[in-house]
Amino acid sequence: MKKLVHIAFTTLALGTASHAAPFLAIGDGAELFVTGTLGVRSDDNIFASNTAISDTIFDINPGVEVTFGKDAALKGALTLVDAFANYSDNSNLNTNLFTGDFRASYDDAKLKLKFNTGFHELNQNSVDIRGLTRRDQFVVGTDAEVEISQITAISAGVKFTHDNYKRTGYGDSDDLTVPVDVYYKITPKVDLSAGYRYRSYETTVGLDSTDHYFNVGARGSFTPKLTGQFTAGINTRELSNGNDETLPGFDAKLTYELTPKTSLQFGGSNDYGTSPQGDQQKNLAFNASVSTNVDDQWSLNAGLSSRSIEYAARTDDFIEGNLGVNYILNAYVKIAATYTYRNNSSVLASGEFSNNVFSLSASLRY
Repeated sequence: MKKLVHIAFTTLALGTASHAAPFLAIGDGAELFVTGTLGVRSDDNIFASNTAISDTIFDINPGVEVTFGKDAALKGALTLVDAFANYSDNSNLNTNLFTGDFRASYDDAKLKLKFNTGFHELNQNSVDIRGLTRRDQFVVGTDAEVEISQITAISAGVKFTHDNYKRTGYGDSDDLTVPVDVYYKITPKVDLSAGYRYRSYETTVGLDSTDHYFNVGARGSFTPKLTGQFTAGINTRELSNGNDETLPGFDAKLTYELTPKTSLQFGGSNDYGTSPQGDQQKNLAFNASVSTNVDDQWSLNAGLSSRSIEYAARTDDFIEGNLGVNYILNAYVKIAATYTYRNNSSVLASGEFSNNVFSLSASLRY
């Protein structure tokens, strides 16, 4: 298997460099791309458990992408990927998973519309999902923003997510989110905002919940080098058993240009959540990452995030860090090497784990 992947990497790098036609035109403004990823991962805790089991995984992810509306007000793309994961020592974990996404947008300066929908077959770990848990996820969402006057605008959206778990102990869920925001321009580059977000979460395990987030904030270019958006306000949660509570809330996503080639992204949030096992959560999260373009071919990135997860009887602390280097081989092939570290601290021995993953991959698009 290792020899096969080595040959595939070599063929991918040499073969694409010799192809002159990177895409197929299938209509006025529409193009078809062939995509793919070849990768290998060394994972020292494949189940994200306090008892670690390691393995080496080979990933082969062929796909296609159809784009339309190049240089037009209406544009979009359909992306289809079939992902094969092959485990060296635990072949019973091998998977073949499908992902399909469609996205479209319309922008005529006064009216902005976005639409997305997707179906994802997933088999992954997270701080909330352990043991390579299979689930199917369906997502659909839309956003609209309309200019009311030269200094005011209003936006609204709807996002719906359905998760169907294939493992006992995890509850299927329906998550509906509806945000509404009003913007007032105080400078040519900065808008103040006042908003409300409604969220309904229904699950087959645990309690259903309804959340309300009343907030104020700002967006735009705050300085020549600092851009982004932030909100702050009050979160309330109403549970299906009749209980309710209130939590200070905030959400921030900001970018600071350190140099013309280097940028710092940072942000955070404080919000309610519900785990797939039905546990109520309060999540305080912060993140920061830096990326730099060394030259036209090489780029580097690093990131660190933390999440304090408050349950009814305990608080877990989860951190994740990553280091990466990317190399553009040619117009069609990119090579990436990444190291990821994850750690979850908990008063429950079964809740603790640490994880180190080294990965090398080559991605193709032509």
